[in-house]
Amino acid sequence: MPERRRRTVRDLRRANRSVLLRRLYFDGPLSRQDLARETGLSPASVSNVVGELIGAGLVVEAGSVESDGGRPRVLLKAAAGYGHLVGVDVGETRVVVELFDLALTRLAKADLPLGDGGHDERAVVRHILDGLPAVIDGASVDPASVIGVGVGVPGVVEHGPEAVVHCQTIGWDGVPLERMLREGTRLPLFVDNGATSLGQAEMWLGAGRGHRDAVVVLIGSGIGAAVMIDGSPYRGAAGSAGEWGHTTSRVGGARCRCGSRGCLEAYVGATALRERYRAAGGPAGTGEEAALAALLADPSAAAAALRDDVAEHLGAGIADLVNLFGPEKIIIGGWAGLLIGRRMLDRITAAAAAYALRHPFARTSVDLCRLGPEAVAVGAATLPLAHLLDGGDPAGARWPGGGPRGIMVF
Repeated sequence: MPERRRRTVRDLRRANRSVLLRRLYFDGPLSRQDLARETGLSPASVSNVVGELIGAGLVVEAGSVESDGGRPRVLLKAAAGYGHLVGVDVGETRVVVELFDLALTRLAKADLPLGDGGHDERAVVRHILDGLPAVIDGASVDPASVIGVGVGVPGVVEHGPEAVVHCQTIGWDGVPLERMLREGTRLPLFVDNGATSLGQAEMWLGAGRGHRDAVVVLIGSGIGAAVMIDGSPYRGAAGSAGEWGHTTSRVGGARCRCGSRGCLEAYVGATALRERYRAAGGPAGTGEEAALAALLADPSAAAAALRDDVAEHLGAGIADLVNLFGPEKIIIGGWAGLLIGRRMLDRITAAAAAYALRHPFARTSVDLCRLGPEAVAVGAATLPLAHLLDGGDPAGARWPGGGPRGIMVF
């Protein structure tokens, strides 16, 4: 039997801080009385912890409301200006670096095409490190206010002492991405799969808000998914859960970029669709986004047949997710997923219904991501934000007994 860890007073205060801060962040403004009633904490505990949060600058007053027969109740909310977050999306053709405040309002963006270097890990690291000062200096933000940098990457992220990335489709085999980035920046780093990051953001702020069990799928050049169980991502023993694009859609089928055959990604990923459309008579030499837009608008019989095939493959893939996990919602995101979904959601849903078991499918809805086609960067920014909301401050705690923020350099 594993040894039980004894909780200290510091652990309890951190847990209470997290409960109150999360409630204010997601549901504020709220009064101290609201917080005590909704969290079950005593009024004295709420008052003490809220005092700490106000003293740290994480919570501010937001007006007041009348109370029954007493003094007006002061409303509180999380302070959007407490600090800043950076979200990085390592995509198929570019690295996008974005700066946000604590309310996840975008303040600056750097779009860095990968170019001839492709996904050479040193080129990707260089782009990320170039993007950090571009957005921080570009928004005239003090680097010391940056709480952390979240990085969303394709493939499997091994979370050990340092994040290591495995992604067969771009040729990464055990790339020590976190260590490579730490050689160029002292900003706190959080690395995770891009689909998982998107899933967290969509559950917090988008179509998954108010739900506990959902699968958020990311369709771009490749395909991934975030399996959210009781509000948290399911990672599996090796951190590889969610590689939906590499489930088998057709035994012995088309060759996938991962080296296997018949993967779902080989039929509905944007890279595969561009080639399939060209083979069906579509234009040659166009980029993935232009090719997909043309396919969706093409009135020819060949294009219509290809669209039918896409709807059926996606529907069958969604049915697999329903049968395996029984989620409340399936949420389709990614730039390609949104392009396809806006034109074909009804057909995809109908195909899913035809392949799924009736009972779990009747309790599932299929929806589109509400955070837009570039939501992976937003999702990446939620990685350091989640750490903060859990009661920590990776840039240096400002709680009683903790030191001030340190000055961060690139």
